[in-house]
Amino acid sequence: MPSIKLSVVYPGMLTCGLLLGACSSTPSDPTGGWSPNKIYAEAKDELSSGAYDKAVTLFEKLEGRAAGTPLAQQAQLDKAYAHYKAGEPALAIAALDRFKKLHPASPAFDYALYLKGLVNFNDDLGLFSAITRQDLAERDQKAAKESFESFKELITRFPDSRYAADATARMGYIVNSLAQSEVHVARYYYERGAYLAAINRAQTAIRDYAAVPALEEALFIMVKSYDALAMNDLRDDAQRVLAKNYPQTPYLTQGFKSRNDPWWKLW
Repeated sequence: MPSIKLSVVYPGMLTCGLLLGACSSTPSDPTGGWSPNKIYAEAKDELSSGAYDKAVTLFEKLEGRAAGTPLAQQAQLDKAYAHYKAGEPALAIAALDRFKKLHPASPAFDYALYLKGLVNFNDDLGLFSAITRQDLAERDQKAAKESFESFKELITRFPDSRYAADATARMGYIVNSLAQSEVHVARYYYERGAYLAAINRAQTAIRDYAAVPALEEALFIMVKSYDALAMNDLRDDAQRVLAKNYPQTPYLTQGFKSRNDPWWKLW
């Protein structure tokens, strides 16, 4: 029978082994000896190269190392931008809301408002895209309205901000997109024979929004819906308003435009 060797483990040895194991499993922090400026420079490099997750980690380290300084504030904004570029709007907005709460008097507050508007705007759509075939009016309007409010606060509080002109242009786009959303629904109802519902949604767009391209189609939907209901006087009234406000309108001669062309090309 083979002999069995027993080994004795002393308590002190066990404790030491556990400590050594714990120490060996603890990752070292390569930024431990870095200055705040070096961390910021490295974070910006990662951001520029598209390594957004690495950039976020470095910006978070910088927030702690440089707490209470302008550099920490900048890190918070850059972290929000990194989340935005990484396609993480919820995290970007959370970071911006935190910045606004902590630094209401920051000289970069206008940028925080602008970036929050940009995150909600989702600028890879509509007027600002040369590729996509879908526009903001066909998407959830909650984000569009929140984007509008951020841009509105920006131009109201900081009319001379370097971001004010772009924010104003985007607000115009959003207003038309919200109107177009109503027109999408109105046309949907019209094409299914729900003419009263189509008229109501077209009237909502006309009542709530002014001087936007989407209203041209809203008026034409009213013309067609009143005609389908044999309400000739109201049809003629709507047609006169359409012709007066849009004397070159193609709707009266060509009918509805093809859905293949995004409406924003008419802007």
